[in-house]
Amino acid sequence: MKLPVKGIIPPVITPLINNTTIDIQGLENLIEHLITGGVHGIFILGTTGEAPSLSHKLREEFIKRTCDLVNHRIPVLVGITDTSFESSVEIAEYSQKVGADAVVVAPPYYIPISQAEMMDYLENLIPRLPLPLMLYNMPSYTKLHLTIKTVIAAKELGAIGIKDSSGDMLYLFSLIEEFKNSPEFSIITGTELFIPETIMQGGHGAIAGGANMFPRLFVDLYDASVAKDFDKIAILRDKVMRLYNTIYSVGKSTSRYLKGTKCALSALGICNEYIAFPLRKFEGEDKLKIEQYIAEMKDF
Repeated sequence: MKLPVKGIIPPVITPLINNTTIDIQGLENLIEHLITGGVHGIFILGTTGEAPSLSHKLREEFIKRTCDLVNHRIPVLVGITDTSFESSVEIAEYSQKVGADAVVVAPPYYIPISQAEMMDYLENLIPRLPLPLMLYNMPSYTKLHLTIKTVIAAKELGAIGIKDSSGDMLYLFSLIEEFKNSPEFSIITGTELFIPETIMQGGHGAIAGGANMFPRLFVDLYDASVAKDFDKIAILRDKVMRLYNTIYSVGKSTSRYLKGTKCALSALGICNEYIAFPLRKFEGEDKLKIEQYIAEMKDF
């Protein structure tokens, strides 16, 4: 895989028919939708991919089907975060076997851990991985905000970059500054509205959930940011703000971003909107709102 990892890399949703069955046609539609939209890679089995809610058997099937469909046209990054150390290693090994390009790991969730424990975890994990590793900073879900010191240690162990979903722009800029002399270490934002600042400050790209729905919008925003086309950036960022104020804001649950994204993809005719337990898909008035918003965004 070419380094640094850069561009727009959607955190792909997992199309499902039910808790144990992948929406195979939906997955094929989604992969082609993303590649045709110009994305630079895809990230599967992350937060948006509902990885913690899926069985290991289903995760393996999803990894293989995705790699087969992508067929090396763009890089495939696989989330291996798990509460079990050995399970993370097993998922990484399987990912390498079926053709993935890299793996992504966040701090193990549920039991809160310290920075020192995270460093010890990485010291033991990274040597056992058969693929390059990217870190994933997601403190709202994992209860640990990776320090710069921890990220430096991970890079020294062989990590190729970090996706930061903390929403903390100062932290993001601190990462970019710290690794500015390490051109092959990628700083990737997980906050869509930060794309222009990330790129112009010296970062490399975004793992943008909205690219599931509108890949070309985010690819164009990335390209405009690289070109420092401020007029185009302003127009495109307004469109991204519309996603925040519509698709991402329906309902009151904390999972509304994911529910809205899956419901929108269904409204676009791409895949099924089923969400794995314990979450439930949008129905009734919320679903109608999403469908109305999508009808208004056909020009995106």
